[in-house]
Amino acid sequence: MTTSAVEQPFEHHGAVRLVGVRRRVETPSAVAVLLPGSGPTDRDGDARGLALGIQRQLAEGLAERGLESVRWDKRGVGESEGEFLTTGFDDLLDDALAIVDDVLESELPVIVIGHSEGAFVAARIAARRPVIAGFVMLSGSARSGLEVLRWQSRAIAADVPGLVRGLLRLLRTDVEQQTEKNRQRLLRTTGDVARIGGARVNARWFREFMAYDPRADLDAAPSPLLAITGTFDLQSPPEDLAVIAARTGGPTRTIALEGVSHILRTQSRPTLRTYRADARRPIDERVVAIIAAWWNELSEAASR
Repeated sequence: MTTSAVEQPFEHHGAVRLVGVRRRVETPSAVAVLLPGSGPTDRDGDARGLALGIQRQLAEGLAERGLESVRWDKRGVGESEGEFLTTGFDDLLDDALAIVDDVLESELPVIVIGHSEGAFVAARIAARRPVIAGFVMLSGSARSGLEVLRWQSRAIAADVPGLVRGLLRLLRTDVEQQTEKNRQRLLRTTGDVARIGGARVNARWFREFMAYDPRADLDAAPSPLLAITGTFDLQSPPEDLAVIAARTGGPTRTIALEGVSHILRTQSRPTLRTYRADARRPIDERVVAIIAAWWNELSEAASR
């Protein structure tokens, strides 16, 4: 099914002015609020040095299947006001909630689709806005942010080339221990920004992200949930799909996509080292198809 679509400017005036686009289609069945992963990402899901294009590709694919969408630049990114480096995880939640409230004023059903960090935000929105028609967690997790970062350290350490691992042993450097020291330093901070390893980082975001555990929100959210994680994901634990499937909040479908990475691209083996090359290819075509089929089933069931 192919539906003509047009992108229109979208703005929200709240704590800061957020700027993005709404992709409209003829006779839409719903509107999706698209939430990106972590970092200073724009409306398309791109960050400096890594143009993932996940939200843009989701918007395009969903439009072809009759769903509208809204996406925007994060605070301090692109055309949006504010400063990204001082923006907390809770600020990003407030921004997303405000835009969901704007979209809920239309007569269309609203679904929330979050990738990575956005999957955490989607769970919080679903618990706080039970009126939404459904939510999707792409490359999401069902453990605290701190536990996710620790899991990432173990997964990424295994992805280090053998020669580098040997050098690290010679230098008596333990990657997991060093990253844990950095996390503990961040947890002890009180300001918005801290310097870790010579770089200025968003300390408040890290503190709030590490403290958040989505499990309570997953159980509290009554809306239908679709969770998709690739079996080659090295940033969100694929095994968390089992925890998500057991949630008590509402009907849940979980899917493990074989051979798909955290950035929703197919790989021949799980690795972070090919991300830049992988990003030049489109996201796995199954992702949008699964979301659209899930939504069609929900909407058909609701109309009976």
